[in-house]
Amino acid sequence: MSAANSSWFLYVLLCSNGSFYCGITNNVERRLQMHENGKAARYTRGRRPISVLKVWPMDGRSAALRAEAAFKKLSRSQKELRLKGGLLS
Repeated sequence: MSAANSSWFLYVLLCSNGSFYCGITNNVERRLQMHENGKAARYTRGRRPISVLKVWPMDGRSAALRAEAAFKKLSRSQKELRLKGGLLS
């Protein structure tokens, strides 16, 4: 399967300082392992992830990028509502 046709996901982690980290990937397990090993985003190197709060399947990389940008623009309380409700839009 080519990267263009593979499934993409938006994920949200709870970090050790209580903050959220939002990212996209086409391989959730591999990406989470990278975060745990300090080999992923600079943000999570100093704020180790504690848990995965939510993973949403996306319709391709472009949709995942748009969803990530939209999620990052939300306030903390709006993010919490999305995480509790399970709805992304």
